[in-house]
Amino acid sequence: MSIPYSDWKNFSCFYSAEYSQVHLKRCYQKGSVENPEQKSYENCYAFLYYLEHGQIYYEQAEKAPLILKPILLFYGLVHLIKACILTTDPAYPETTAVLAHGVSTRKKKKQNYLFFQDEIKIQKNGLFPFMSEKLFHMKQLEGEKVIMEELLQLIPELDDLFFLLNGKRTFAKIHLLNEQFEIPEAILDHYHMTENRFKEYFPTKFKNGIEFTNEGLSFKLNNQIHLDVSPLKFNYEGKFHAIPLHKSNLFTLPELLIHYLLLYNLSMIARYETEWWSELTKMMPNRDYPFIDTFLAITMKKGPFLIYQYLMK
Repeated sequence: MSIPYSDWKNFSCFYSAEYSQVHLKRCYQKGSVENPEQKSYENCYAFLYYLEHGQIYYEQAEKAPLILKPILLFYGLVHLIKACILTTDPAYPETTAVLAHGVSTRKKKKQNYLFFQDEIKIQKNGLFPFMSEKLFHMKQLEGEKVIMEELLQLIPELDDLFFLLNGKRTFAKIHLLNEQFEIPEAILDHYHMTENRFKEYFPTKFKNGIEFTNEGLSFKLNNQIHLDVSPLKFNYEGKFHAIPLHKSNLFTLPELLIHYLLLYNLSMIARYETEWWSELTKMMPNRDYPFIDTFLAITMKKGPFLIYQYLMK
């Protein structure tokens, strides 16, 4: 299974109302939407403009100083996500309830605030729970609190930084040979499982199951499986799949949702925590700065990549 490199040039096909209508019609037919021809005709320009506006936000973020990047990247991602939602829900946005962010954070941070320990809460209504259900068929996230360190540990490209600054790895590389994934046996120590227990546990984290071979921890994927709802993450920089070493409650969370949550909180900080944000970017007092700066560089490229992968699956 190969995942192609993607950048904004890949989106150029969508900047044609004719092509966008064909793409939406195909999505609606696949999702058994009534009147796919008419709905795709009605939505093709909204779809196209969401993508175009998202691209403009990202391009401006690349030129902007660090203090502005989270705000521009967050709203850029929001526009791209709305385009994805239109491929599954032709009536979006049907109510104003789905327009809120869908997550909340403490506006005024505590004294001695550390980004790693900050948390956000998932709300009942808004974009986050709506896209979780529409794009990934995930429910029952309402009221859950998410800590930033847990989210950062689920970004595979941050593995080297965690190793340099914390002395620990967060991901193990998975080798792909002849359409077969090979998980290193060291994962058993991290998950505190025997090989047999792991082979029972791991397939339950995939929507349609996986099939282990007789050799070690090698497995093949069902053709209908989408890796975005599995524990496996794709390292965009290294171009390989990896598995989280920490078996948390969030490790099957699609990476698009992880980027959304991190960018949401960082954009709120950039807007409302001016003193802390300015001190962080100027004084670089602790590990918060290198992780935030590196994540923003990663999401600049990977956010559009994840969106493109979703649109083309």
